[in-house]
Amino acid sequence: MNFGYIRDKYKYFFIFFISCLFSFNSYSEIKEKPYIAIIIDDLGYKPKEDMLALSLPGPITYAILPHSPYANKISEIAFKNKKQILLHQPMQALTNNDLLGPGALTLSMTKKEFSKILKHNINSLPNIIGINNHMGSLLTRHPGHMKWLMDIISKYDYIYVDSLTGPNSVAGKIAKQNGVPFISRDIFLDNQKDKNHINKKIFELVNIAKKQGTALAICHPYNNTIEALSNFLKDINKHDVKLVGIKSLIKKRTRKNSLITKNANLVFP
Repeated sequence: MNFGYIRDKYKYFFIFFISCLFSFNSYSEIKEKPYIAIIIDDLGYKPKEDMLALSLPGPITYAILPHSPYANKISEIAFKNKKQILLHQPMQALTNNDLLGPGALTLSMTKKEFSKILKHNINSLPNIIGINNHMGSLLTRHPGHMKWLMDIISKYDYIYVDSLTGPNSVAGKIAKQNGVPFISRDIFLDNQKDKNHINKKIFELVNIAKKQGTALAICHPYNNTIEALSNFLKDINKHDVKLVGIKSLIKKRTRKNSLITKNANLVFP
């Protein structure tokens, strides 16, 4: 009996089976409706606009500035309505640092000062599931300070969302090294405030999701933004995408990236 032939036969059968399994999973991923998530930033200072933002249907995620006058009230209402909440952590930017507000993290801080302020901000805001950066185009490019940040985030079992306010952010790399669930935004919806621009960006969000399977947008509680989102969410089914909370989006993207990596690592003789 040719045992070598039998061994090789089963080896190729096993490789074929694994290949089919991954192909089936990949096909399932392609057929599944694309996910989008939307984060509304800068809440806590304008109660009228913030309440309009909170009235949007579905699992919108809300990012609240620390120590803002209405932070706790907004967090309480969002939590009661089963929304996910982030601490919108101010971080030093390359310019316009007079807009940071209280509780900011800067390069001049020692590790002790940095940790004390971040923990104080975290403890001041109930119901949060993670952190995203407010400004931060300077701080997010520094690996040492991002390591301090991720060390604390990992202890709280939080997620981190990089608002990606600058092109040189190392937040994702440091988050991965520290086992912190992470995602970065794909698009800003309202860097221009006129309604036509915002509607155009919403369609860009949908197209990104259809192209890559997931897409994350960040916006603000401007009147035009809330009106545009309200109209979009009423008819979201016709766009063939699914709105999810930020945690679900991270899981979806991580699963897809993991599958791509596994498929890439398959070795055929």
